[in-house]
Amino acid sequence: MKKVLFIIGSLRAKSFNRQLADVAEQLLAGRVEVERLDISDVPLVNQDKEFPAPEAVDRIRKAVSETHALWIFTPEYNGSYPGMVKNALDWLSRPLVAGDYATPTCIAGKVVAISGAGGKAATAGSCAKLTELLTFIRAEVLESQTGVVIAPESWATDVLTLSDEQREALRQQAEALIAKIEK
Repeated sequence: MKKVLFIIGSLRAKSFNRQLADVAEQLLAGRVEVERLDISDVPLVNQDKEFPAPEAVDRIRKAVSETHALWIFTPEYNGSYPGMVKNALDWLSRPLVAGDYATPTCIAGKVVAISGAGGKAATAGSCAKLTELLTFIRAEVLESQTGVVIAPESWATDVLTLSDEQREALRQQAEALIAKIEK
C-alpha cells in the first residue's frame, strides 16, 4: 500500500489544519497508509550542526524517504507559511552527505499536496509561497490545492466545520494525489 506523510503546520492541539488533516485522512482511509510527521522538535537549521545531522532531522529525512507523497496542511501567518514548516523543508532540502551537492535530497522528486484552513484569503498566500519553495527544492507540487475559509462560528468553538463544497474540494484533491502516486 502506498504511503502519504502529513505535515501539519500548526502545533496547536485544536488546530484547524490538524482538523482539516483529519478529514483528509478519512477520505484516504483504506486506499493509502497515512502517517503524520512530527516536526515540533526539529532544531533550527544550522550548518555548524548539519553533520552529523541532529536526531530529529535524521528521523524526518527517513520518514520522507520512505513515503510516496507528502500532504502539507498549512495555516497562514502574516501572508505566508509558518516558520517551523520552512525550517523542516530547509532541512529536507539539504545534502545527506557532507559536501555532496550532486546527489538527490530526500524531498527532491516527492509528490506534495498543499491544503490550508485560515481567514478570508483561504491560505492563498501561504499556499502560493509554499508552492514556490517546494518547486525550488525540486519537489513535485500537485496543481490541485484546497484553501478553506474558516467559518466565523469555528473561531469561537475551535471546531472546523466544512461546507459541502469545501469537503468536495478536499475529496477531489485526495483523488488527484492518489492518482498521481499510483502511476
